[in-house]
Amino acid sequence: MESGLRVHEGGSGEPLLVLLHGLGATGDVWTAWSPLLARRWPGRWLAPDLPGHGGSPALRVYSFDGFAAAVATVVPRSTRVVVLGHSLGGVVAMALASGKFSVPVEAVVGLGIKVAWSDEDLDRASAAAGRPVTWFGTRAEAAERYLRLSGLAGLISADDPTVDAGLREQDGRWRLAMDPGAFAVGAPDMTRLLARSVASVTLARGENDPMNTDDQLAALRAHTDASRSRSQRSCPEPGAVDLASQRISMTPCGVVRRAGLAGNRRARSAGMACAATPSAASRRAARRNRWPGCRRQETRTCPLTSRESGPGGP
Repeated sequence: MESGLRVHEGGSGEPLLVLLHGLGATGDVWTAWSPLLARRWPGRWLAPDLPGHGGSPALRVYSFDGFAAAVATVVPRSTRVVVLGHSLGGVVAMALASGKFSVPVEAVVGLGIKVAWSDEDLDRASAAAGRPVTWFGTRAEAAERYLRLSGLAGLISADDPTVDAGLREQDGRWRLAMDPGAFAVGAPDMTRLLARSVASVTLARGENDPMNTDDQLAALRAHTDASRSRSQRSCPEPGAVDLASQRISMTPCGVVRRAGLAGNRRARSAGMACAATPSAASRRAARRNRWPGCRRQETRTCPLTSRESGPGGP
């Protein structure tokens, strides 16, 4: 499958870090991370525009597996892979780690994923998917809409070059580059995604993250735990997902702060399910006992921030 995805990339060697943006955004949101990645990430990195976003072609039918299949076409099969995704990108990262796409994912970090959907939420998404493209008379109007939709409002200015990738101009009118049909992807089945992951998974949220709450993540963890046997819940299982409470200082807009995600004061992670049948890659990761690792490892280092974190936080 040739996806034709537009991709930013840099670095060399392993492991490969795949950075996936959220709904409405583009791979350009990670651009400001380039200097940080050059200093802190030991291998190569790439940041594609997801299908129907930025410079990447639309899908005929949108699904999380469809997004993951497109991303898989730009990921080498012979390298260790860590996937970091924000919002929609975090769900796509989990789908990519299902083992269906022959991508050797060792770890997934999902930032700010919406895990609880109401009927009203789904109705709004369905309605948005069915609307025609909205045209704006000025770039400023289109940029304002782009920033709100992508979750970047208040984080970058409308004249930031990052915004240009999310806009299209035609005959003096402006529109968002995103295909409105992408809204039809709907709500993810988080329990299923967690259960089928062959990689370790960490879900993180900012303290003021509007997309989810601590209670919702705790409920997801409890629901996932309830679906597994007592033996599967033991952390020594290779490929197990981190269940310890940790903090990660990252933000999808490209700023790494002690304050945490996307302007929130703190990023707090909640690990979820263990894979029932770990991949060879996850077995190797477990043997190395490096970040992200087993709960029995009391201290971990985020490879981007080089900040140790554990149950008590940094």
